[in-house]
Amino acid sequence: MTHKPQTPDLTITRLHADELISYKDIREAVIPKIQEFLADSLEANIRAGREKLDKFVSNIAPKYRPMLSHMDSDRLDIDPAMSDKDIDLILHREVFRVEQEMLSMGHDIMIPKPSESEEDYTKRLDAYLQKAADLKQSDLVNYVMHRRVVIDLLSYAIEQKKDGKFSREDLIHELIVPMRVTSDDFDFRRQNLWLIDERLAFHHYLSSDKPLSSNPTTSDSSGKEPDIAALRVFDNPLLVGEQKHQQASITVVEIKRPMRKDFKAGDAKDKDPILQSLGYLKRLRQGAATRDGRPIPNAEQIPGFIYIIADFTAHLQDCCKLHQLQRTADGLGYFGYHRDAAYNAYIQVVSFDGLVVSATERNRAFFDELGLPAK
Repeated sequence: MTHKPQTPDLTITRLHADELISYKDIREAVIPKIQEFLADSLEANIRAGREKLDKFVSNIAPKYRPMLSHMDSDRLDIDPAMSDKDIDLILHREVFRVEQEMLSMGHDIMIPKPSESEEDYTKRLDAYLQKAADLKQSDLVNYVMHRRVVIDLLSYAIEQKKDGKFSREDLIHELIVPMRVTSDDFDFRRQNLWLIDERLAFHHYLSSDKPLSSNPTTSDSSGKEPDIAALRVFDNPLLVGEQKHQQASITVVEIKRPMRKDFKAGDAKDKDPILQSLGYLKRLRQGAATRDGRPIPNAEQIPGFIYIIADFTAHLQDCCKLHQLQRTADGLGYFGYHRDAAYNAYIQVVSFDGLVVSATERNRAFFDELGLPAK
C-alpha cells in the first residue's frame, strides 16, 4: 500500500475573521512586549553600543562629532561587537541622509510658508543655518584628519627601514605631489604641497617631474625635469607693456633621497642641489609666459623661490656654506638670497625632520582642537 506524502496544512486561522492583521500591526504589538521583557539586557547592550560609538568618534573619526546631534538616535543603536568599518559606514550613511535633508530644506528655506509666523520662520531658518554650520565643520574636521594622516605617513617614509635602507625619493615625492602630472591633470588633486609651503597652492601653473620642453610657461626646450616647477601670476591688470613692478614669481622644489651622502658643493649637475635648482630657475625664466602664451614682462628679473628638501649630511652642509646660506635658529634648515641678477632667488633648504616639524607646528592648533596627537 502506497502512502502519499502529507501536505503541510497552510490554512491560517484568524482570531478576528472580520479584520486583516498586517505585519506592521504585529510589530507594533509585539516589539514593545519584547522590549519590556528584555529591558535589562537591551539597556546594557544599547549602552555598550553607544560607548563604542562615542569611542570611535572620539579616537578615530572626529569628523562625525558635529553631525551626531542631527542624526536619528534610533539609527545609532549599534551592536557593541560591530567593527569600526561597519560603524563608519553607518555614520557615513546618516551624514548623507542629513545632506539630503539639507538639500531639500535649502530649496524652500528662503520662502516663508503661507501660514507661517515670523517667529516660526526665524526658528526654521536658524535650525537650517545651524545644521549647515555643523555640516561644514564636519568637512573641516575631515580635512584636518587628512593632514594628520599625511604627516604621519611622511614621518614613517623618512625612517630607516629594517634592512638599514631609506625610502626612495619618489615615494616622498608622490606623497607631496603625484609625479609626472601638471596642475591641469585629475591626479593633481592628491597633492599635499602644504607640507612645504601653504602658498604653493596659489599658482598659475605647476608641473611635477615633467620635462621643461612640455612646460607651456617657458620657451626652454631641454629635457630637464625639475621635481616641482611652479609659476605664480599676481593679480595685476595686464601682462603686457612696460611696467616697473614684477607680476609673477617662479618656484623650484627639489626633493632628494633621505640621508643621501654623495652631494658635492659646486657640482652643477645633480651633486649640488642648490646649483642644480638655480639652473632650473634660469631655464624657466627663458621666454616666461602665462599658460595661454601671454609674455611676462621682464621675465629675467621676476623673483625666484627655491626649496631643497634633503637630510643635512656633511656634504649638503658644504653646499649650503658655499652658497653662503644661514642656518635657522632651530637647526633644521638653511636660508638665504642669491643676489646675482641672473638668479634673484630666495633659497630655503629644509631637512626632512624640519619638514615634519614645520608641518605639524602649522597645524597644531587644529590637531589640539580635535584632540589629535601631535608627535
